[in-house]
Order: sequence, then structure tokens, then C-alpha cells
Amino acid sequence: MNKSLYTIQNDYNFLMLSIEEMEGELTDELNQALTINKTELQSKSIAYLEKIESVESYNIRVDEEIKRLQAIKKGNGKLVDVLKDNLLNAVKLFGGFNVGFTKFGTRKSEQIIVDDVNELPKEYKTIKVTETANKAELKRAIKAGESITGVELIECLNLKIN
Repeated sequence: MNKSLYTIQNDYNFLMLSIEEMEGELTDELNQALTINKTELQSKSIAYLEKIESVESYNIRVDEEIKRLQAIKKGNGKLVDVLKDNLLNAVKLFGGFNVGFTKFGTRKSEQIIVDDVNELPKEYKTIKVTETANKAELKRAIKAGESITGVELIECLNLKIN
């Protein structure tokens, strides 16, 4: 019998309703149904746990692969920078040149270097402000009995697997 966790829960709720209607009296049929339902629930829960662990393990391997690929990308970026510097040095030494339809040369550009932003006059600075809620302080205040508009402390029920 291959029932989903949802179906097992619905069956269990129906059994509980039946037991309530019989004012708590258990027949042999209800007792057997409860035993089967509990066994199915345990079996399905173990299957869920195995899937959770499998997916979490897979995600760890994905994270490791991402790190490996980022290291490759960083190394490739360094290689590109070295190759571009070598080409720039060649153009500086020999002047611009063509290879087939590709032209190698230089162009001028400008760059501003700022040693310390804090020493600049205000008219040359852009101030960026980001506001975030201090959730730890809000939680403390709510628990202390304060009422803060737009803030609510809710209790969550999280899955715990030992």
C-alpha cells in the first residue's frame, strides 16, 4: 500500500473523528486501522527523512562544485589579465599592429583614485543609507510587553529530527 503522507494524515483524522463519535470506544476494526495507519506514517516518515538527507547531501555537493567552478573562474580571470597586460606591453613597445582583421592598439581613458572618501568635501560624496529592522531589539521589546505598530511576534513550529 503506497499512500502519501497527506492521505495518511486524512485517514488518521477520519479515524479520530470516528473514535470521537463513538465516545472514545475502540472497536477491533478501529484499533487495527490505527495500528496500520501508524505503521504507514512511520514508514512514510522514514522515506521522507531519507529523501531530505539525500537532497541535503546533494546540495552540499552542489555547493562544493560551485566553489570549484568559482576557483576556476578566478584563475581564468587572472590568466586573462596577464594575457591582456602582455598584449598592452607589446603594443606600448612596438606600437599598434594588425593581425589579419584584428587591430591591436591603445586608447586613452581617465580614472579617479580616491585615497579616503571621508576627507572629501560633502559636494563630492554620495551618501547611501540602508535601513533594516533590528529584529533582536524588536523581539526583546515585544516580549517586554511593548506594543509596536506593524510588528508582531509569532510563534513558529519547526521540524526537529534527531
